[in-house]
Amino acid sequence: MALLLLLPSLLLLLLHGSNAQPSPGYYPSHRFKPLRFYHGFSNLWGPEHQYVSRDQSSATIWLDRNSGSGFKSNRPFRNGYFSTSIKLQRGYTAGVITAFYLSNNEAHPGFHDEVDIEFLGTMPGEPYTLQTNVYIRGSGDGRIIGREMKFHLWFDPTAGFHNYAILWSPREIIFFVDDIPIRRYPRRSVYTFPVRPLWLYGSIWDASSWATDDGRYKADYRYQPFVARFARFIVRGCTAYASHRCRPVRSSPSGVGLSSRQTMAMRWAQKHYMIYNYCWDPKRDHSLTPECRS
Repeated sequence: MALLLLLPSLLLLLLHGSNAQPSPGYYPSHRFKPLRFYHGFSNLWGPEHQYVSRDQSSATIWLDRNSGSGFKSNRPFRNGYFSTSIKLQRGYTAGVITAFYLSNNEAHPGFHDEVDIEFLGTMPGEPYTLQTNVYIRGSGDGRIIGREMKFHLWFDPTAGFHNYAILWSPREIIFFVDDIPIRRYPRRSVYTFPVRPLWLYGSIWDASSWATDDGRYKADYRYQPFVARFARFIVRGCTAYASHRCRPVRSSPSGVGLSSRQTMAMRWAQKHYMIYNYCWDPKRDHSLTPECRS
C-alpha cells in the first residue's frame, strides 16, 4: 500500500529527470481561428513557385534553380501573435532557408528591424537547425549584429506539420514551437528592441553562402525542387493603423511574460536542444549586444 501511495511521486520524479517533453500549461496557438491565406497574405515574389490550396488553408512554396518564393502580410503590425504550421523537406536541403519572420526591410531599406524563425537546410541523416534571430535598426544591414539562438528539435520536422510562432508585444518577443516557449527576448531599451511596424513574411531561398556549416555545403539543384509547406495561419494583433486602445495578445495566463510552467518548459528546451547562444560566444563583440550583460 505504501508503495502504491508513493508511485505518483516516483513517476513525477522520473519524468522530471528525463528528457520527456513538458506541458507549458498554456496554448496560444489554440486560442485563435486560422485565417484563409488571401485574407492575410499576398505573393511577394516567385508566384510560379507558390501554390495555395483551393480552400486557402495552406500554401506550398518551393525553390529550384530558377527561383524561390515568398509571401507577405497585407498589413503591417505594431505587435501581435503570428504562427503557422510548417512541414519541411526530407533529404538533401543544404544551403536552403525556409523562413517565417517579421520585417520592415521594404519600408526602411538599409536600416530595418527583423525577427526571424529560420530553418537551416541540412544533409541527409543530420537534423535541421532552427535559428531564431533579432535585428534592430539596421543591425542586419551591412554590419551584421545578429542575436542568434539556434536549436535542434525534439521531433522530426519533415515527418509532419508542427506549429511555430512569434509573439511580439511592447515588452518582449517570445518564440514558440508547438506552444513551448524556446526563447524570450525582453525589451531592455528602444535601441535593442523593434518598435516600428513590421510585416509578416514566409519564404524559401538559396543561402548557400552561410546556411549549412557556415557555407561548406551548398544548395545542390540535382535535388530540386526544395519544398516547404505552410498551413494553419494565425495573425492576431494590433495593426499599424489600429486604435491605441488595441491591446497586445496575451503570452501567458496572466497576460504578460511567462507562467512558471511555461518558464520550466523553456528551460527544458534550452537545456536539451539549444546548440548556440550569441551571448555565450566568446568571439562576439558584446559591446554591440548590451542585453547580454543584463
